[in-house]
Amino acid sequence: MKKTITILILLFVAAVFMGSLYWLYQKNQEDPVTYKTEKPSTESIVKKTVATGSIVPKEEVLIKPNISGIIDEIYIEAGEIIKSGDLIAKIRVIPNVSSLQSAKNAVQSASILLENQKKVYARQKELFDKGVISANEFDAVDVNYKQAEQEYESAKQNYQIVKTGTARGLGSAANTMIRSTVAGMVLEVPVKVGNQVIESNNFNDGTTIAAIADVGHMIFEGNVDESEVGKIKEGLPLEITIGAIENKTFDATLDYIAPKGKEENGAIQFEIKGTLDDRDTTFIRAGLSANASIILAKVDSVVALKEALIQYDSKTQKPFVEVATGEQEFEKKEVELGISDGINVEVKSGITKDDEIKVWNQIKKPEFSN
Repeated sequence: MKKTITILILLFVAAVFMGSLYWLYQKNQEDPVTYKTEKPSTESIVKKTVATGSIVPKEEVLIKPNISGIIDEIYIEAGEIIKSGDLIAKIRVIPNVSSLQSAKNAVQSASILLENQKKVYARQKELFDKGVISANEFDAVDVNYKQAEQEYESAKQNYQIVKTGTARGLGSAANTMIRSTVAGMVLEVPVKVGNQVIESNNFNDGTTIAAIADVGHMIFEGNVDESEVGKIKEGLPLEITIGAIENKTFDATLDYIAPKGKEENGAIQFEIKGTLDDRDTTFIRAGLSANASIILAKVDSVVALKEALIQYDSKTQKPFVEVATGEQEFEKKEVELGISDGINVEVKSGITKDDEIKVWNQIKKPEFSN
C-alpha cells in the first residue's frame, strides 16, 4: 500500500515538472517586443482656439421715419448701392383726428386775431396820416398787425403739416419723403407699400424702412466659451472660414472682447469681434455663418515630435523620450517642450533631428482566428 502511494506521488511530481518545462519552452518561443522608432520632423505649429459666429457689417444704419403714416411708394430694392440723400420711400400721412382738429382751431383763432388787428391798423393809420397820433404809437400797431399775419400763416402751415405731413415752402425738409442718411448697400427693405409705419421718437424706436451698410467693411461677430476667454487678447490674428465660401480663408484681427459674459444653453459665452482685412474681390453677404480660428501662438520650421512619443516621469512629471543607442537599446533623455497643436509638439532642446525616438505606446493589432 505504501509503495503504491509513493509511486503515485512520484508520478505527480514528474508530471508537474514536465509541465513546467513545457510552459517554459513555449514561453521562450514567443517573439520579444520589438520597438519601432521615429525621427523628429520640421513642422510649423499653430496653437489655436475656435469661435463660432457670423459675418456682419461693421456699421449698419437703420432708416426710420420721423412721421407716422402709410407707405405710399418705395424707390429701392435690397442689393442696390445708394448714396447719401437718395430717395428711399414716400409716406402718406394719416392725420390724428385730435391733432387735426386742434390745428384747425388754431387757424380759426389766428384768422380772427388777424381780422381784428387789420381793423385796428386801418383806424390807426388814418389817425397817423392826419397827425393825431405819433409815429411811435403807429409803429406799435404796425408790429402787432404783422405779428398777427405771421401767426396766421404759421397756423395754416402747421395745419397742412398735421394733415399731409408737409407744407408749401418746406422743400427738402418735407418729412413725407424718406431719404438715406448714409451711402452703402441696401441690405433689406422690411416694409411694403401699404404698410403702416411709426415715427421714431423718445418713446418709440420707430419702424425700420431700410437697413443700409458699407459691405466693404465687414467684421466677424461670435462667441467664445469662458474656458477659452482667458487665453485670448485683443490684437490676436484670426483665420475666418465661411461655410458658404469653400476652400478659402480670410484674415482678420481680434479687436473686441466683451467684458461681461452671457449664459447660453447653460454655459457662459463672451462676445468677440474681429475686423476682416483686405479680402480681394470676394463678395461676402451679411449674415453668413462663420468660424474664427484664434491663433494663440505660432512657430515656423521647428523640431517637432508627435505628442504620442512624449513620456512623463511618474515622480517629477517632467517630459522625456527614449532615444535609440543601439539595436533595441534606448536611453532616457529629458526634453524641453514648446507649443502644441494637439498632434505635434515643439521640442526646444534635448534631442536633435537625427535621433531615433522610441515609439513606446504601440498598439498591437487584434488577432482574429478563423
